[in-house]
Amino acid sequence: MNSPVNSQDPMPLSQNGKEGSLEKTELSLGFIPLTDCAPLVIAQEMGFFRRHGLQVVLSREPSWANIRDKVCFGLLDGAQMLAGMPLAASLGAEAFQRPMVTAFSMSLNGNAVTVSEALYRKMQEADPPLMSKPPVSAAALAKVIAAGKIGHGEPLRFAMVFPSSSHNYLLRYWLASAGIDPDRDIELVVVPPPLMPAHLADGRIDGYCVGEPWNSHAVEQGLGRVVIASCEIWNNHPEKVFGVTAEWACAHPNTHQAVLMALLEACRWLDVEENRPEAARILVAPEYVDTSESLLAAGLLGRFRYGPGEEPRSLPDFHVFHRYAANFPWLSHAEWILGQMLRWGQLREPLDIKSAAAAVYRPDIFRRAAAALGLTCPPGDCKSEGLHEQSWLLATKTDTFTLGSDRFFDGGTFHCPEN
Repeated sequence: MNSPVNSQDPMPLSQNGKEGSLEKTELSLGFIPLTDCAPLVIAQEMGFFRRHGLQVVLSREPSWANIRDKVCFGLLDGAQMLAGMPLAASLGAEAFQRPMVTAFSMSLNGNAVTVSEALYRKMQEADPPLMSKPPVSAAALAKVIAAGKIGHGEPLRFAMVFPSSSHNYLLRYWLASAGIDPDRDIELVVVPPPLMPAHLADGRIDGYCVGEPWNSHAVEQGLGRVVIASCEIWNNHPEKVFGVTAEWACAHPNTHQAVLMALLEACRWLDVEENRPEAARILVAPEYVDTSESLLAAGLLGRFRYGPGEEPRSLPDFHVFHRYAANFPWLSHAEWILGQMLRWGQLREPLDIKSAAAAVYRPDIFRRAAAALGLTCPPGDCKSEGLHEQSWLLATKTDTFTLGSDRFFDGGTFHCPEN
């Protein structure tokens, strides 16, 4: 499905006029079959990797553990990663410790919490008024748990995609807001994204937090209902990043920059509204997400259905790939994630959060790639989160940046020390 690059295109920008300056030109990059793998797929299919002197093979992986392990052991040069994965690997919060870096945010938002039809009915019975006011508070779920109305004699079982995922942290945040202890009152398990609808269908889980299209799949099949989208928990939250080992980044600085430049161009293409239908047509291929075009379009076009037979709701920022400085690796995002790792016992005090974030999230590398494309960047590396209900302007002496709402559903705020 590769689209040819025009023969009149300039020489690869990332070679900086020096033939052969890329340390490596043949790369293997991993992804998970989700709608927000789109930047990698579009960079491949629209010829952006080739434009920057790269020959890329995209490797579809079955799980986030596969992604982490293959990148850490050199079987993949880099990959789509969960925003917390490079932090967790660098700090030894998971299976092993391997320093990693990310200099590129691939997307914001894109997930939702879906529950089984049976659990949804119990939540409606527990608090009809609350359930009639979307997005749904976890308070109705808390009442179901408190009343013991589970039905199968065991704690409710919710799935998320990986311990260091925004899915895990935002699901916990939503549950805890209603007094539900995610480690005591329910059981949290890890399930690869494409398998979640089947697990919901056969009763192995009662709900999950996952990226698209696997929420829309459950709704279309009549297996479950969406109760809240992740952008309704924390609007424009960090979601996927492009990650490599620190060793790889050090050994391949020009190649790394070339990858980031190609991804920047892909993300800019993706956030042109008229391109979203074409993105859905490309992603539907068996080698990529391998699902129906209509399911992919639901999130990409911001017409997201919460329940079978319901009218789609308008969520134009359900997937954000470039606007709102989405590709910038904000240190405030990294520091919030590290705070969640501490809150839920994945890391232990003492931890210098600021230093740990800066070692993994690398705005300096991103700035060089953006500058090579003639793009400007926000002046600082941090921003406060939770202060803006609507899009807002960040103005400097020379530039103005439109940033998105960063509202937390409970009105919370997070202030980066730099601010």
